[in-house]
Amino acid sequence: MSDLVYKDESYQIIGICMDVHNILGGGFLEIVYKDAIEFEMRQKSIIYEREKEYDIIYKNILLPHKFFSDFTVFDKIILEVKAVDGIADEFIKRTINYLAVSKCKLGLIVNFGRDKLSYKRIVL
Repeated sequence: MSDLVYKDESYQIIGICMDVHNILGGGFLEIVYKDAIEFEMRQKSIIYEREKEYDIIYKNILLPHKFFSDFTVFDKIILEVKAVDGIADEFIKRTINYLAVSKCKLGLIVNFGRDKLSYKRIVL
């Protein structure tokens, strides 16, 4: 079995999300979880950017609309925060596109919308 991409970093991120979920539970809007995650990342001195802007190039032209990641962590992991019933295929497809645009190798989709935290790793 091969090693997980960014194993230690992703465990740190998922650990933070678990802490947030343990304290807040499910049922808040995404923005509340994002604020709590940002607080925890600052407390742990984790390098991140919230709503980092990425350009989208189409046929060698820069499109007017951008992609904004919920979080780009360690400058190599896209963290997408959801507060819905489940992790839908559309979130996975979108995260794959985000990884392609950002040139990051790992995307984490974390869902706070249920009684138990759920997450999915997407690797490019």
